[in-house]
Amino acid sequence: MSAVVLDDVHVEFPIYGSQRSLRKALFQRATGGLISHADKNGERVIIKALSGVSMNLQEGDRVGLVGHNGAGKSTLLRVIAGVYEPTSGRITTEGRITPLFDAMPGLDGEDTGYENIITGGLLLGMTREEIEQKIPEIEEFSELGEYLTLPVRTYSSGMVTRLSFAVATSVEPGVLLMDEGIGTGDARFAERARKRMNEFIGRSRIVVIATHSDQLLRSMCNKGVLMQAGRVLMVGDVEEVLCRYQALVSGQPALDAVQ
Repeated sequence: MSAVVLDDVHVEFPIYGSQRSLRKALFQRATGGLISHADKNGERVIIKALSGVSMNLQEGDRVGLVGHNGAGKSTLLRVIAGVYEPTSGRITTEGRITPLFDAMPGLDGEDTGYENIITGGLLLGMTREEIEQKIPEIEEFSELGEYLTLPVRTYSSGMVTRLSFAVATSVEPGVLLMDEGIGTGDARFAERARKRMNEFIGRSRIVVIATHSDQLLRSMCNKGVLMQAGRVLMVGDVEEVLCRYQALVSGQPALDAVQ
């Protein structure tokens, strides 16, 4: 069983010694979380990265986060992943959380491919036994052969991508969190990677993805969440959310935030 429940979640980041001009503050407000001053001199600035976010995700949800850069999409993903603690409010999760913000966390160029498979798998939440069971599959899919016994610093960028992709998509995800997707390398590899990614997403109980690709949202998601300045403005059908987002981009007034 997998589920994610956010109840009136707020995330604030204090910034010290950062007086800003009015023009710069207004620009920041237009492109990121809301800004407030925590003292009379304006020496301590508070960035309200998330403001009053409530959401209930259940098994089968494929959620696309929509909004401009700085709207709060990545912050929301990291709150669900446990990277950030809410300043106030509460988040409850059930099931394995699989964050894919970096295709292969902990990559070390001095370690061999096999050593990086172990490290990456552990950081993605697998046990050592689970990783060792996945090694033959990773060997086959990455097509790196004896290079897996060599330091990763000897790899080309395409080989690193193959290894990273093979490891990242070998886990058994519960709640899959993705920020802009994962690179798939050269054209010959891309079709196999696309099929593997679709299978990987299909195994996930819940998917939450932040992306600027309308095509990806339409093909992958059954629910959209529109965000602006750290607030959820709309939750609903993907097409309706994308339509509303385009209206915001064209200068139409924002909806009231979802309560």
